[in-house]
Amino acid sequence: MNLINYRNQKLQPSKVVCIGRNYVAHIEELNNEVPDQPVIFLKPNSAISNQLQINRNEPIHFEAEISFLIIDNQLAAVGVGLDLTKRKTQTILKFKGLPWERAKAFDGSAVFSDFVDLKSITNNLRLELEINGQLVQQGRVGLMLNKPIELIAEVASFMSFENGDILMTGTPSGVGVINEGDLFIGKIFDGDSLLVEHKWVVKS
Repeated sequence: MNLINYRNQKLQPSKVVCIGRNYVAHIEELNNEVPDQPVIFLKPNSAISNQLQINRNEPIHFEAEISFLIIDNQLAAVGVGLDLTKRKTQTILKFKGLPWERAKAFDGSAVFSDFVDLKSITNNLRLELEINGQLVQQGRVGLMLNKPIELIAEVASFMSFENGDILMTGTPSGVGVINEGDLFIGKIFDGDSLLVEHKWVVKS
């Protein structure tokens, strides 16, 4: 089973709950419709990784997200998450009206930084992703269509969170292809205060 880091401990999430289409700019970026309720899908524990890797058979897109560690049904800690996507496969599946697992839930498709304690969630909790020194994605809670607290309630209305599960809250615009050797730096801020920072180098 795959693990994540929290308070110098290893935790084993049973699943990753992902939210799609939660930023208007990203919805427009992919020419999708604005949903009338949260778009929810899952990644299994087998998708969790701390490494970024290319896929030799199909380009992989990165989607950086503010991600929360769930303990006792509360948003206990925050980290940087990378929702990796086989975009070509996803487009085909969406066109056919089929589930996304082949494009979203493959091994290594949920990459996380360490998680750090979270005292409160404000609209100024924000994400930045740099690739090779260039800022490519940024987003904050205030821009989300569905806020984290609302998402916890929505998911809990039909599915239980286990302690250690992760909630990924959707990606802002600026997604793109990962390339071998790219240096990714993900950061989470609360206002101007840096909460967590993590670096990855894309491997072959």
